[in-house]
Amino acid sequence: MMLDTSKNILIVGLGLIGGSYAKALRKLGFKISAITLNQEDIDYAIENGVIDEGFTEPLPEVLEKAELIIFALYPKVFIEWIESYQQFLKPGALLTDVTGVKSSVVYKIQEILRPDVEFIAAHPMAGKEVYGVQNSDPKIFHGANYIVTPTEKNTEAAIEDCLELGRLMGFNRVSVLTPEKHDEMIGFVSQLTHCIAVSLMNCYDGEKLQDYTGDSFRDLTRIARINDEMWSELFLMNKETLLEQMDKFLSEFGKLRETLENGDRETMREMMRVSTARRALFDKK
Repeated sequence: MMLDTSKNILIVGLGLIGGSYAKALRKLGFKISAITLNQEDIDYAIENGVIDEGFTEPLPEVLEKAELIIFALYPKVFIEWIESYQQFLKPGALLTDVTGVKSSVVYKIQEILRPDVEFIAAHPMAGKEVYGVQNSDPKIFHGANYIVTPTEKNTEAAIEDCLELGRLMGFNRVSVLTPEKHDEMIGFVSQLTHCIAVSLMNCYDGEKLQDYTGDSFRDLTRIARINDEMWSELFLMNKETLLEQMDKFLSEFGKLRETLENGDRETMREMMRVSTARRALFDKK
């Protein structure tokens, strides 16, 4: 399959990310169909040119013509969807996703999936602290990272198509990782950071805290406005890896606390120098 605009693209789950995919791809000339639960979201998306057509249930006649299907669903719902509706998929269809965990999803999907349909997993590292298709914006992909996580069951053609999808939508860096390496990395750079932000906001319940904070606190807790349903599921599906990352953080935090308790300024400064040097790598053009 080549990613030309004659291909029929179906997006299942028209929220923030699904809607942003739809806007990015429709702007490139693709015809976009969507399946999502709420008729209000479909109405909004059609009225605002996000999609060409939408449905509130996976009708066989819709699934049978889709050549590329993008699943923007919670992990467990995604697996249940495949179990329930894969019999209606077009032979040769290519499936991909936006799921934030991979090992517990990719192998399960590939295990149960029909042999004449291929699933190649991907993770767009983009988002906002608001939800829904009404807040979708393809600009969130610009400057962001996009990760493809193939297994031995994937063909080179499918991997390249999935990589090309990321490039077309404007992601800054398109990478390939194994599902396991993805989950290790995501446990640190995404899930642990959300854990820290949530914990920080749970530390202090003083009134009108927002009246006294500076940019450092706002920046550090931006992601504390969190979708509890989605993130709790992601945490639990990456439990062992996330626990390892939390233990590493607690160890470093304990070390920093010890330097303060002991008045060990030189060790404290060395930790700060390492932090500054590593963070500077993010700012290089």
